[in-house]
Amino acid sequence: MTLLGGALRRVIMVAAGGGVVWLVGLLWFANPPAADSQAAPTDAIVVLTGGSLRLESGFELLREGKGRMLFVSGVNQGVALSDVLRVSGNAPDWALCCIMLGHEAEDTLGNAQETANWIRSHNLRSLRLVTAWYHMRRSRLEFSRVMPEIEIVAHPVFPDQVKQQHWWAWRGTATLLIGEYVKYLAAISRPLWEWSAPARTNPEVTRAELRR
Repeated sequence: MTLLGGALRRVIMVAAGGGVVWLVGLLWFANPPAADSQAAPTDAIVVLTGGSLRLESGFELLREGKGRMLFVSGVNQGVALSDVLRVSGNAPDWALCCIMLGHEAEDTLGNAQETANWIRSHNLRSLRLVTAWYHMRRSRLEFSRVMPEIEIVAHPVFPDQVKQQHWWAWRGTATLLIGEYVKYLAAISRPLWEWSAPARTNPEVTRAELRR
């Protein structure tokens, strides 16, 4: 009985310690990251679809000369450049030649892979990454893994509907941040899953399952 009680106490202590570490990590994750201070232009500006202010910020950066080309990753199939411009505000005529859309990505890892293919096909060496602040850490992690040779400058945007102060008091924001934190932890640990997973006939099946 004593041995059982001691083992139970150890399990509880380990679980409590893990919970504290998880909570501290969440508090760190929920602290909005600052934009990189690099003022020099990058070769490209990359916008990840999926939230407000992202496209508008990408177009503004292009107007300011912060990049020579603008790539929008994760655009729905069938959506043309004219549709994107109509929703986000018209870009000047001179910019139309420098804006390109990617239609293949379905998740953040897909964004990174799609962007890497585009970056390398144009022999570019740096990019300014535009996405929501709560999505930036995971995006930067995936991008740096897929293209470690490319310089990545973070440009987070801050949607008004996602509260930064006292975020835990806002149900929608709290749910969003906890979900993003869990996805971030999964992205960190994915290489371990891939290493430990048994070999399969089709490796694409394994990668697809891990992204779900």
